[in-house]
Amino acid sequence: MASSTLDPARRGSGLAHRILLGTPPGRDRAVDALRAFAVLGVVLGHWLVTALVTDGGAVYSTSPLAHVPGLAPLSWVFQTLAVFFLVGGLVGAKGHASARARGATYGQWLGARLKRLFRPVAALLAVWAAVTGALLASGVAPETVRTLVSLVCSPLWFLLVFAALTASTPLAAKTRPWWPLAVVALVDLVRFGAGGPAWLGWVNVAAGWLVPYCLGAAWAQGRLQSRRTGWALLAGGALATALLVAFAGYPASMVGVPGAAVSNLSPPTLAAAAFGLAQCGAALLLLGPLRRVLQRPAAWAAVAVVNLSAMTIFLWHQTSMMAVTMAGLLAGTPLPGLHTVPGSPLWILARLAWLPVFGAALLVCWALFRRFEHGRPRSRGRSRVVREHRLAPAAAVRRPWLSAALPRPR
Repeated sequence: MASSTLDPARRGSGLAHRILLGTPPGRDRAVDALRAFAVLGVVLGHWLVTALVTDGGAVYSTSPLAHVPGLAPLSWVFQTLAVFFLVGGLVGAKGHASARARGATYGQWLGARLKRLFRPVAALLAVWAAVTGALLASGVAPETVRTLVSLVCSPLWFLLVFAALTASTPLAAKTRPWWPLAVVALVDLVRFGAGGPAWLGWVNVAAGWLVPYCLGAAWAQGRLQSRRTGWALLAGGALATALLVAFAGYPASMVGVPGAAVSNLSPPTLAAAAFGLAQCGAALLLLGPLRRVLQRPAAWAAVAVVNLSAMTIFLWHQTSMMAVTMAGLLAGTPLPGLHTVPGSPLWILARLAWLPVFGAALLVCWALFRRFEHGRPRSRGRSRVVREHRLAPAAAVRRPWLSAALPRPR
C-alpha cells in the first residue's frame, strides 16, 4: 500500500488539507481513483451517447452511435464497468475477510453492504414516483413519460448485478476468473454459432461481470501484483476484442445501440468480457502512476469527494440530464446538442458544450439527496477529529455504497 504521509509544507489548506488529515496512512488511494474513474466514465458516457429528441409532441431517446457508427470508439473510453467490478471484487473480498476476522457473520457483513447499496435508491424511486404521477396528470404524452422513466430506471440493473456479485464474494474468492469467462464463451457459441435461444444470453449478465469481480478477489489475495500480469491482461484482452469484432461479427460499440441486432452490453458478450480484461490490465498498470499523482493534496481531494458521493452521482446523473433537456424545451425551438437528432459528429461537439450545464444540475441533485447516501449524521458532540474523518472515503466513513471500507492496514 502506498503511504499517504506528506511533508506538512506540501499539505495545502482548506478542504484538501482536511481530507488529507482524515486519510488513513496505509490507504491505497489508487484504488479509490479507479473507482472514481469508473463511475465518472459511466456518467459521461450516458451524457454523450443518450439523446432526447422531440417528435410529434413526444420525446424519445436515441443515440449518436445509431446514426454515426464511426463514433463507436467513443464507447471504448466511457464503458468503464469492468474497472468498477474489478475494484468491487477487491473491496468485497477484503471487506469479507476483515469482517470474518472481527467475528462478524456473513449475514451481518452482507446486510450492512446491501443497506449502503440500496438506501439511496429509495429516495430516487420516491421522487420519480411523484414526478411520474405529476407528468401524467398534467397531460404529458405517455410515450414521453415512458422514455424518461426508462432512462432513470435502466441503470438500476447495475445495482442488482453488483448486489448479486457482492453476495457471491466468498465463492468468487475461490473461483478463477477463467471459469466464468469460459461460460461466457460457451453461451455465445450456442447463441451465435449453433442458433440457440436468445434468452440464454442472460446467463452472461452474471458470468460476464463475474470475470472482473473474480480478478478483483484474486487481487485482494495478493495475486495480480506483477506488471507482467497487467500487460498480459491488456494485450490479450485487446487482441481478443479486435479479433472478435473484425472476424466474428461482434459489434464495435461496447455499449448498447438502439435498433442494433446484437448488443455487447445487454447481455454481455465475449467481446465485452475480453474488452473488460483489457481494461483491468490497464487499471493494474496505472496503479503506480496514480499513487504518485495522488500524493498531491488537490488531486486526492477530488478523488475523495467523488468517492464520498459516488452513489448520488450515479443515481441522479440521468435525472440531471433530463431536467436540463426538458427545461430547454421552454426555448420553443430545438437546441443543438440537446434536442436535435444526433446525426453527425458535430452533434457530439454541441453536446460537449452542454456537459457543464448537466454538471451544474447534478450538483443541485447532489446537494438535495446526498444525505440519503450517508444516512443520518451522528450526534453533534463528536470531536473535531471525527468530523474531519468524515471527509475521508470509506475507511473513516463506512456508510457510503461505492466507498465501502477497505480493510484497515495491518
